[in-house]
Amino acid sequence: MKSLLPRDVLILLLVVCGWAFNVIAMKLGLLELPPLFMLCLRFLLVAAILVPFYAITRHQLPWILLLAFTFGFVHFGMMVSGMQSADAGSTAVLIQIGTPVAMIMAAVWLKETLTLQKIIGVIVAFSGVIVLSGSPSLSSWHGTVMLLISASGWALSTILIKRAPAILPLAMTGWISFFSVPMLALASFTLEQHQITLLLHAGWRGWLGVGYSALGSSVLAYSLWYGLLKRYPANQILPWSLLSPALAVIMGSAILGEDLDEGKLIGTALIVGGILIAIIPLRAAVALVKLDG
Repeated sequence: MKSLLPRDVLILLLVVCGWAFNVIAMKLGLLELPPLFMLCLRFLLVAAILVPFYAITRHQLPWILLLAFTFGFVHFGMMVSGMQSADAGSTAVLIQIGTPVAMIMAAVWLKETLTLQKIIGVIVAFSGVIVLSGSPSLSSWHGTVMLLISASGWALSTILIKRAPAILPLAMTGWISFFSVPMLALASFTLEQHQITLLLHAGWRGWLGVGYSALGSSVLAYSLWYGLLKRYPANQILPWSLLSPALAVIMGSAILGEDLDEGKLIGTALIVGGILIAIIPLRAAVALVKLDG
């Protein structure tokens, strides 16, 4: 396994910091805009930027429509709704539970092998969910349930992407955003109120939630991430994504003044540690330690 170039290490740190700050930006945006409406605006902006430059085929269209529901509507819709009763750090951590859920789904539907190491990692991660759920940082069990549904939507989307025909990553991002807009707009105008008035009176926090999540996270961070995945083995790059929820917890405390109670710290450590156990093959971990040494 080749070592990461110093430039690519900096890019990875930029990406995970960008993802972590995205949760902070969205949390700030929710102070001024309704969650589904804010998400609708985000996807509208992403679609406007990407769709004119990327086409999809008729064969790819059914998969894009399905992903627009599971990823755009369920994953992101439940995430922004759940964030209303959870702090930014807990949101970022709970969303990561989608990784072990995806492993379970892959074992059931794709007949992929679920090794003992992966099973242990999944158990450790889910024990972290139990601990984190009892933390004061989660003010309502409704928010926890929504965030776990969001994570499951991400996991299901991962399985669908594996089954779908090849689609350019930015084309997928753009068209999923495009087809998510009508669903989110309908849900927003059914469940939320005073959207236009709130938009007209939104300050920097509302526009930060929309603009950064669209440009900083969806377009810039994911573009850099996809480029790294093309140059390095996935198992060498994926563990870096686990820095994102840990950084979000730190940023939530530093920027938003969120508490770092014992339950939150232990739950975060168990979830991140469990996922790390599950996704890194033992031999690869040993080889990486020897290489770094």
